[in-house]
Amino acid sequence: MELKLTRPICFFDLETTGTNVAKDRIVEIAILKIFPNGNKESKTWLVNPEMPIPDEVTAIHGISNQQVANEPTFKELSKEIYTMIKDSDLGGFNSDRFDIPLLAEEMLRAGVDFDMKKMASVDVQTIFHKMEKRTLGAAYKFYCDKELKDAHSAQADTNATYEVLLSQLDRYPELENDVKKLAEFSSHKRTVDFAGFIVWDEDDEEMFAFGKHKGKKVNDVLEKEPGYFSWILNADFPLYTKKVLTQIKLNKLNTKQR
Repeated sequence: MELKLTRPICFFDLETTGTNVAKDRIVEIAILKIFPNGNKESKTWLVNPEMPIPDEVTAIHGISNQQVANEPTFKELSKEIYTMIKDSDLGGFNSDRFDIPLLAEEMLRAGVDFDMKKMASVDVQTIFHKMEKRTLGAAYKFYCDKELKDAHSAQADTNATYEVLLSQLDRYPELENDVKKLAEFSSHKRTVDFAGFIVWDEDDEEMFAFGKHKGKKVNDVLEKEPGYFSWILNADFPLYTKKVLTQIKLNKLNTKQR
């Protein structure tokens, strides 16, 4: 089965210095771009994270500080990477909760105004977990009957993720071969930011999903407790969350001035 596309989709995978979206950095990124006509384009970059890679993390993905010492920084690569993905939807394995949020942080840190409003994201892990409850290696064996060699290599994981999605479409006729429908099915909740600190409520209004104001509308909180906005901007939250919150505040101010 081929993936039905109306625009390109970029499957991608990151290897990083750790799992903290706000603080950790990319050390390797692989992108597999699939075009509506079936053509493919693949690129992999090693990245100097400008911070040490902990030994326990190197033990997982095999990328050492010495390997990336002379590689370009993400800022130096950001325009090339953004040019490859900007006209595309995105796909990955656990991408909605980790890879996309961390990629957004790196883009914003590099001065690239990365925005997902026009992009759909298909998280193959979520489809897998909803259907079978397994891991990428097990998914590759289950759906493709292949052993995943070089696991935790960004390129191997990226190619495996794409193959798994194609096999999922073959196996489950109830899955619609449409990127937007797959994105809806693979999403956990309707988040406004990537990290899930702000979500959409039943009225399609922004709502906090954490802390003392969990479940409250963002605009109500910002109006009653203006200092909460400043606290978030100065605290250790992802840059994209701060960007989203700032936009909500600006939209509210513009509405009042009309």
